[in-house]
Formats: sequence, C-alpha cells, structure tokens
Amino acid sequence: MSDMSSRALLEALIRFATVSRDSNLDMIAFIRDYLAQYGVESELFYNDERTKANLFATIGPRDRGGIVLSGHTDVVPVDGQAWTVEPFRLSEREGRLYGRGTADMKGFIASVLAAVPQFVARELKLPVHLAFSYDEEVGCLGVRPMLAELEKRPHKPVLCIIGEPTELKPVLGHKGKLAMRCHVKGAPCHSAYAPYGVNAIQYAARLVTRLETIGEQLAQPQHHDARFDPPYSTVQTGMIKGGRALNIVPEQCEFDFEVRALPGFDAHTVADALRTYAEAELLPKMRAVQRETDIRLQALSAYPGLVTPPESEAARLLAGLCGSSDFGTVAFGSEGGLFDQAGIPAVVCGPGSMDQGHKPDEFVSVEQLHACDAMLARLAGHLATAGLFQ
Repeated sequence: MSDMSSRALLEALIRFATVSRDSNLDMIAFIRDYLAQYGVESELFYNDERTKANLFATIGPRDRGGIVLSGHTDVVPVDGQAWTVEPFRLSEREGRLYGRGTADMKGFIASVLAAVPQFVARELKLPVHLAFSYDEEVGCLGVRPMLAELEKRPHKPVLCIIGEPTELKPVLGHKGKLAMRCHVKGAPCHSAYAPYGVNAIQYAARLVTRLETIGEQLAQPQHHDARFDPPYSTVQTGMIKGGRALNIVPEQCEFDFEVRALPGFDAHTVADALRTYAEAELLPKMRAVQRETDIRLQALSAYPGLVTPPESEAARLLAGLCGSSDFGTVAFGSEGGLFDQAGIPAVVCGPGSMDQGHKPDEFVSVEQLHACDAMLARLAGHLATAGLFQ
C-alpha cells in the first residue's frame, strides 16, 4: 500500500460535495476506509436521520488523554457564485489549489490523513484523536453528540487543535454566535384602510432599528476587548421577508439576526432586550388594533466563544508545535468553544486563510499545505518522544 500525499487526499476530498444541506456519508466512508488500511478503527456518530455522521478515531495508547485534531467535513454552497473553475474538482494554478473547501477546511483534513502513516509507524506515548464533524457551517450543530459521548470517557484529551484556516498562526480565541429569527404577526386589510390593520413589516422595521441601537451600545469603548477585531460584540440583521402585495397591509414578516459575542458576554441578553422592548412598547399598540397579533423570537443556533489563556498548557503545546507564541484571535467562529465546554482545551491553527473561505475560487496554497504537513510531522515526533513540548 503506497501512502497518499496531502495533495492527493485533498483532490479526493474535494470531489465530495458535502454542502451542509446534503449528506456527508460518502466522505466519511472514504475516511473510514482509508484509516482502516492502516489498522485504525473509526467510531461514527450519526444524526437522527442517519444521513450524516461524525467520525472519531484514535491512534496510540487509549489509557491516557492525547491531542485531538479536529475538522468539519461540510462546506458552504456554491450556488450563485461566479466560479472560474469547477468547485468540486481540485485544480492548480500558480501554486494555488482551487476548490470548494480547500481552505475551509478540507486542506487541514487532507494533511491530517496524510500524516496517519507517520502516527501509526511510531510508538506514540500520547495518542492522537481524529475528530471530523458535520454541520459546522450551520451553527456548529453536528459535533455536539460526539462531544457528549467524549465527555463520558475517563481520559480526556489535553488539547484540541481546530484546523480552521489561520495561515498556521496560533489562535487562542474567537467570538461566540447566537442566531435568532423574529416572527411578527400583524393584521391584514386593504391598504386604503391601513390604519385599521397592523403592518407586520413596519413593526419588524422597528425591531430591526432597536437591534441597531443595541449594537451601538455594545460598541461603546467600555465594552471593548482589544484582542478581537472588531473589539466589541456585534449585532447584525441578515435576512428579512414579508408581505404579499403592495395594496395589502402585510400580515406576516420575519427576519433573522445574529450576535457575534465577545467571550464572557451572554448573547442572549440581546434577544432578551429585544423581547422586553416588543412586550413593553410594540405589542400593546398592535393588540389595541387586533388581539391575535404577536411577536415571537426563535433560536436558530448558537455556539460559545473561545478564549484559551496564553499561559495555559494548551497554549504552550501550540506554541511548541507552531514555533511561535505570537498568539492571536480570529473574527470567525469554530467548534473550539464547544470542545472547551466539554473540558477539552482548544486552540485554532490550520492551513490557508479565511479570506478565501466561502468565496468563489476558494483556494489553499501548496506552500501552506506543505507547511501543515511539516507541523503534523513535528507533532508525531513530539508525541513519540517526550509526549509534551518542552
């Protein structure tokens, strides 16, 4: 059996169109079969419909914690994007490897799989765990049942490296996220008699404006944390729909908003403030016209922020692996906060840049992929000797 390079493995992984709305089982089966060739067993954690699965595998001793190498298998859609290359077929141009997921984050998974022969060949004193999840792109949903199982086990890993693209710079923190949907139910009538109806769009607009005000309050200097960019929690309305025709006072309107919260700030306070405003200021006016009107908030998804102390063992391990203690933060989220909540300290470090993620003609450079290969080779060497970074 000849070992596969990270480039060859990335080419194979990109062919799986694992958009979050679709199944990832074909890719998971490929990884499971690949690991089996090296005698590595895989555990699968399925969703309720058994259309998607997480994969967890261990290389090395099972009577101690170890280090988790974690990546998500799902990618964002390519619909409506102006790609100049086939998104689900790897192509190379001027030292760049193009395809959906090359940066976010199949490049890291490919490097991890390419390192498997090294991990297997060495007698590791500390194990390596591979954790590949589904539905990260829609709110870090899929990894949760796998983490719930890992929490029950006696030997917890000492560190989880989330391989999101950071150009292989060591990252210790990111913001959390809360995604919400607001449903406004008004009372329809002919637009000629608009004052006798309850315009759901207009009341939704007041709620959106209130969110903007809350966001301005969060941006005040006393709430800043200079480690992050932007240095404060943000509120953003991203989608809105409502109404049937211009001459009908709209009965329904809904909009989606998100809070990107600094670690330590409870994003639900924003939703609570909006709910209080709706109940105190808007609903009495609406129900004075029609009692059946309503405003309802629905949680869509949430994940916690991450802030790993720079003096922690996890940070020291990452610094030894990267050769740098110039720790940073990133604006995007990851599954790291969920690992941390499960008692597994997490850091973020992977090949490529999120500047390329989610865009047409997404790419990772060949140089970054090779640098990730080298980083994982150093990890194998460390775990086979002292098992810790000195």
